[in-house]
Amino acid sequence: MKTALVLGAGGFIGSHLVRRLKSEGFWVRGVDRKYPEFSRSAADEFVLADLKNPALVQKIWIPGADEVYQLAAEMGGAGFLFTGEHDAEVMHDSALINLNVLDQCTRQPVKKIFYASSACIYPKYNQDNPETPDCSEDSAYPADPDSEYGWEKLFSERLYQAYSRNFGLHVRIARFHNVYGPEGAWIGGREKAPAAICRKVAQAESGEFVEIWGDGKQTRSFLYIDDCLDGIRAVMDSASGTPLNIGSEEMISIGDFTRMIIEISGKNLLIRHTNGPQGVRGRNSDNRLVTRQTGWTPRFSLKNGITQTYNWVAAQVSALQPAP
Repeated sequence: MKTALVLGAGGFIGSHLVRRLKSEGFWVRGVDRKYPEFSRSAADEFVLADLKNPALVQKIWIPGADEVYQLAAEMGGAGFLFTGEHDAEVMHDSALINLNVLDQCTRQPVKKIFYASSACIYPKYNQDNPETPDCSEDSAYPADPDSEYGWEKLFSERLYQAYSRNFGLHVRIARFHNVYGPEGAWIGGREKAPAAICRKVAQAESGEFVEIWGDGKQTRSFLYIDDCLDGIRAVMDSASGTPLNIGSEEMISIGDFTRMIIEISGKNLLIRHTNGPQGVRGRNSDNRLVTRQTGWTPRFSLKNGITQTYNWVAAQVSALQPAP
């Protein structure tokens, strides 16, 4: 039986990934400083550990593991990452985790390791036009990420590649583009745009306003969690050691995205624009390289995925409301 170590297994993508690996027959140890919030972990073993502590990284390690997935990081949505209030925490904690993990790889080698990077590494100057953003993998340099979160992710990409060159570590790197779906954070300040808008729509009564940050003309693409898992497995099984995009190419403005969710809800709601952190003006995945190297392409349309996500968020909102 193959063994897998999933770091960040208490998070949204990590908890889904554990479930996926178990369905493929892996023995899985999940590690995080918290348990998954919305369902019991499917891991064979789940260890609570803060990966900033190198002694704990050594303790939870599986020497010779077939696959290690490093998803642990300090992160959240625009309201957490783009205000500047958490920059030191984000950079210090995530970098320290990756340094500890890679140091352990040199002490007790593993067969292959996956590192979860982000589309936030792409330069601001290529994402000023909401209609024509450039997020091809080779556009990452000259570097100019839009946040300290993006700078840390770019540094850690280079860190993993340096360890690959110097220590023969088999590294796979993916740049995630706005992954969403059921069991993702939807309240509390670290939720991302899809869950946050779903929550606002679910909480609103017909005739009320839904607030969105900015003018609504900023563009993004959003990747459904099942497609993300397919992409992770395709990249991990590939021969590519260079960073690859895992995202959707179905770009949409935030205004139109909000209107799509309102339509799904069946409510008569209005949109109010307000000030708030927005990130770059336009971002869309470029999947030409990942498709060429792995054969992966997304299967879920945005309408399909966000319908399932809205229904899940709406059920969470309903469960929190007091009984009449």
